[in-house]
Amino acid sequence: MIVATFNVNSVRSRLDIVCNWLTKNKPDVLCLQETKVVDADFPEQPFNALGYHAVYRGEKSYNGVAILSQKPPDQCSFGLDDGGPADEPRMAYARFGKLHVVNTYVPQGREIDHAMYQYKLEWLKRLKQYFSRHFKPSDLLLWTGDLNVAPDFPDIHNAEKQLQHVCFHEAVRKQFADTVAWGFTDLFRNFHPEPGQYTFFDYRTPNAVKRGMGWRIDHIMVTKPLCKKALNCWIDIEPRLMEKPSDHTILAAEFDKC
Repeated sequence: MIVATFNVNSVRSRLDIVCNWLTKNKPDVLCLQETKVVDADFPEQPFNALGYHAVYRGEKSYNGVAILSQKPPDQCSFGLDDGGPADEPRMAYARFGKLHVVNTYVPQGREIDHAMYQYKLEWLKRLKQYFSRHFKPSDLLLWTGDLNVAPDFPDIHNAEKQLQHVCFHEAVRKQFADTVAWGFTDLFRNFHPEPGQYTFFDYRTPNAVKRGMGWRIDHIMVTKPLCKKALNCWIDIEPRLMEKPSDHTILAAEFDKC
């Protein structure tokens, strides 16, 4: 079983890249973020033609999440459900048998002194509470997506210069670690402890991929029972090298059947 995540930075703009990857790799589940399209215009038909069911929630020009799967989910929902802003275009949940998948596009935060940064910290707190309400660490639970946090210094090519960045500031790393501590293992790090492995390469940095100038902010987090079923976790850099790519690339993991 293969589960993958990809911040597409507009699903309609990267449709060929996504369809090519689905055709080549045939994942069981692909989670998308920043689809940037209202639900009425989501390009569902090309995915259906490849044998994929799609559940999604989006809005014009911003945010948006989707889960593509070879089998339709047994259950799905969108957004946080604690009475605060549901933020449905940032979170999709789907259950496939015993496997639970939570796909999130965590707020970026803009600037340290911006209200959206405090919203980001609160969003991560609320997400931990969501996990506590709906799941147990003993469940087969996978949390994935563009989580907009580089957890540690090896996750950025120039971390020492990014201490005030909203995706690496001490406060967000601390809150992120607290959410992860609910019961998750960073699956990529479980297989690849070495530095220099990135999922995001800024468009504004010339030849960022070839120069190794990136960030690891897309993650696959799994509970311990699911970690025991994991066979591999890897970054596929090829989508970032294609014509008109997203600024992110695909992170994937393989498991024994759940």
